[in-house]
Amino acid sequence: MSTQALHGLTCPRCGGTVPVPEGQRLVICPYCDLRSVVSGEGGVRRYQVPLRVEREAAEKAFRAFLSSSPSIASGVTREAQLSEIFLVYLPFWSAWGKGVAWAFGQQRVGSGDNARYEPRERRATAELIWTQVACDVGEFGVQRIELKGCPLEPFDPEALHRKGMVFEPVGSPQQALQEAQQSFENHIQGKVSLSRTAQVFTRILNPRLGLVYYPIWVVRYLHKQRAYQVVIDGYHGNVLYGKAPGNLLMRALTLVGGMAFGAFLAVDVPALIVSLSGDEDILGLALIALGIGLALMFGGYQRFRHGEHYEYHRLKGEPSALLELGENTDLSQFVKALREWNE
Repeated sequence: MSTQALHGLTCPRCGGTVPVPEGQRLVICPYCDLRSVVSGEGGVRRYQVPLRVEREAAEKAFRAFLSSSPSIASGVTREAQLSEIFLVYLPFWSAWGKGVAWAFGQQRVGSGDNARYEPRERRATAELIWTQVACDVGEFGVQRIELKGCPLEPFDPEALHRKGMVFEPVGSPQQALQEAQQSFENHIQGKVSLSRTAQVFTRILNPRLGLVYYPIWVVRYLHKQRAYQVVIDGYHGNVLYGKAPGNLLMRALTLVGGMAFGAFLAVDVPALIVSLSGDEDILGLALIALGIGLALMFGGYQRFRHGEHYEYHRLKGEPSALLELGENTDLSQFVKALREWNE
């Protein structure tokens, strides 16, 4: 039996990295002495995405971001002072699997007096990928990544530490897998949704969990003695997160435009509608115009109030499943997927 330790397990109590000698099932955390039983093939598999974007390209993407939106102050591009740029590798829980769904119910067709519900049956299969950051790095503003098209290489911690800063994962792999499976089920069920669903059947085939270390460039700069940050994807070269000073003129235009147009819809349009007709349906339109006008006024105020800084998130929101194959799948393909699951 080999005594060489594998990298890949995270202690569920303290989050430290636990070395696992090949073939050993019972391991002890070197930090908190927690004893754990290893299941599967050496724990969670670890991978790394290669770095394709060098420092010069990352700086170029950063400069392009400063002029990418009219909501960013116009003088930032020439006034920004680059303070530091460095490479980090962030760990992401990543799950792969195939989703299968079959729904029975009714779908609403037509409108108005011609509306009716017709029986429907929908099937769908999808190749699914789910990612979620595996450590607390809120200051970087990155919660998930896109692994579509990214090659996965064997994890080499020494090589990554020579290139940049490497963060270690925290949290439970089992919890990450549960969240991934729930996301898979929600995604595949959404592909077969009907107006009235009587029954829905879902299966997630061969879900697999891994830990992927992803390269990102962190660029920090100063503008009028205030610090800002931009995060660049180290493989694709896209801006994942960025913060910049807001455009004062754009904030003022948003406030004035929102208040003026909102007041017109909230006051003038309902008054005109009421003066022309007393019909109840027309009064409903007046209430709709009032609601839209008030929403525009509130939105203009919010944009002015919070527009001092411009903040960009490329992948904002909950982790999602990717690589859809589409809905209304051919029956033979659907049955083939079910046979794979039964095997």
